[in-house]
Amino acid sequence: MTDETRIRTETSLPEYFRRRLHRHAERLRPPPHEDTLWYLGELLHRFRRSEHFFEIHEGRLTQRPLALLYGEAQAATSQRERCLLLQRLGDLALFLGAFFPDRYARWGIRREYFIGMGSAAYDYLADSAASHRHIYRELTAGFVRMLELLAAAGSRRRDTDHEEILRLYAHWMATGDPRAEQQLRALGLALEGAPGAGH
Repeated sequence: MTDETRIRTETSLPEYFRRRLHRHAERLRPPPHEDTLWYLGELLHRFRRSEHFFEIHEGRLTQRPLALLYGEAQAATSQRERCLLLQRLGDLALFLGAFFPDRYARWGIRREYFIGMGSAAYDYLADSAASHRHIYRELTAGFVRMLELLAAAGSRRRDTDHEEILRLYAHWMATGDPRAEQQLRALGLALEGAPGAGH
């Protein structure tokens, strides 16, 4: 690995949050399993790209309501499809509940909605998924703890408001705004590609 690659990796958004997750997890008793922390890091890594976080519907990037995902999972014709839909549901509930609760609260959606949806999805996976059942079991039993852990990983540090960074990052993912990209790079985040509705 070259120095350039190492610097790029260590300043990427996923690595940044993995370090934050581990730091805040040390304060929890008992601390989350290392596999669970890995899963949370991968969740953040996956949602860094607009095509993983959003879905294309009628030519536009959109985010399907969690209740709709739940209904699709219930109607799934195969166990594999149902598990994939429930994994997405659980992951989105955890991510949105941790990082964007104020936005959804303005629409009358409270934190309990994310907790109920996410923990129910992970509970099914803990009994039925092909792998990682021990991770889903911990996410089910400690959903509120995991939600707070993710939120803490995005809390204030020094003079930078990480909620603002997330908002700026979400804006860049959705629009590819070059000004937002420039601001993110100035904060030391390595960004790959240009997202937006056309990508």
